[in-house]
Amino acid sequence: MSKVKDESLAKQGRLKIELAQASMPVLMKLRDIHSKARTLDGIRITGCLHVTKETAVLVETLKAAGAIVAWSGCNPLSTQDDVAAALAANAIDVYAWRGLSSEEYYWCIDETLKIKPQFTLDDGADLIFTVHTKRTEYLAGLQGGTEETTTGVHRIRAMAKDGKLMYPIIAVNDAATKSSFDNVYGTGQSALDGIIRATNVLLSGKNVVVGGYGHCGTGIASRSRGMGANVIVTEVDPIKALQARMDGYTVMEMKDAARHGDVFITATGCKNVITKEHMAVMKDGAILSNAGHFNVEVSVEDLESIAKSKREVRDNNMEYTLADGRKLHLLGEGRLVNLAAAEGHPSEVMDMSFANQFLSIVRLVKESKGMKPDVYEISKEQDQQVARLKLESMSISIDTLTPDQEKYLTGWEEGT
Repeated sequence: MSKVKDESLAKQGRLKIELAQASMPVLMKLRDIHSKARTLDGIRITGCLHVTKETAVLVETLKAAGAIVAWSGCNPLSTQDDVAAALAANAIDVYAWRGLSSEEYYWCIDETLKIKPQFTLDDGADLIFTVHTKRTEYLAGLQGGTEETTTGVHRIRAMAKDGKLMYPIIAVNDAATKSSFDNVYGTGQSALDGIIRATNVLLSGKNVVVGGYGHCGTGIASRSRGMGANVIVTEVDPIKALQARMDGYTVMEMKDAARHGDVFITATGCKNVITKEHMAVMKDGAILSNAGHFNVEVSVEDLESIAKSKREVRDNNMEYTLADGRKLHLLGEGRLVNLAAAEGHPSEVMDMSFANQFLSIVRLVKESKGMKPDVYEISKEQDQQVARLKLESMSISIDTLTPDQEKYLTGWEEGT
């Protein structure tokens, strides 16, 4: 069973999936290996992750390895309806369409749980949270899960700390081949892609304010500077703030940056990064956007409260007119701008993230019975395996340590 917006879009979605496959050689190599071995034969997996063409390659890789899969999107505005239709046409249970209400969003999650999953695959931890609170009847059958993003990992670590996590979760986000590539290069490019699609703004010469200088913020700042913008970074962490300054960016508090910014991009994972206090001093025409997982970083409630009127001036671009006549533009309802206003990360970088997702599920199938309910890291061996496979796909070879070098690096005898 499935529920999508328009089943007739399946052919168009299939073309997108095939295009993504061509740019995801690591995941396709894993598909070839594990489809022959039927590594996941009969394993039931419920996923809650953006329904994009890249995600479709992951879902169909799980199926090719023998898994029974049910899927929902993890953001109301991120589903690509043609891709969802293509998955449904391939006999995969998918419950997702763009523009979900909050009630529909959780209904979709509930529907995917009806397969009685053994494993969960999540992005933002809404699926994990749902089975721990509202659908606890499924907990007994759950053996393990994975989490894709920084915000979700924060949530499950908090659950584990409070003794509330009931099955083991692998923090895929924390793998180097995920966070240092997907978060940095993927978010850096796709966030600006979404902003440009929604506004057609020229970034060159603009003051771009980046809220947060973690992996995502560093990527956004770098790509903004590469397009000629003057970048201002805001932070609460003194080490990250110092790093931003040493990287050549202006660093200041948001209350000061608010006066200077032309384009604002939040990427903190926290709420109320931009509030009416900041909106009150912004330039006429300022653009507000968010690249964090949930739509809480730009306070939409505050913006609504101080606006006298609003109108959609372009797709995913809501213009708010304030009492003094100034106009502020909110992109993608304050949700993930790279997915709400564009197509998400490029396939090439999602190749590594989703290879880690797949291999983590394989690991859980083999090892979860011996794992306590906690948050687990991806092994260094898996991280390096994914990186090596990616390098091979790019026809790049690297050096290897000689026995003498290995002895030097692991020993203590040699000195000056």
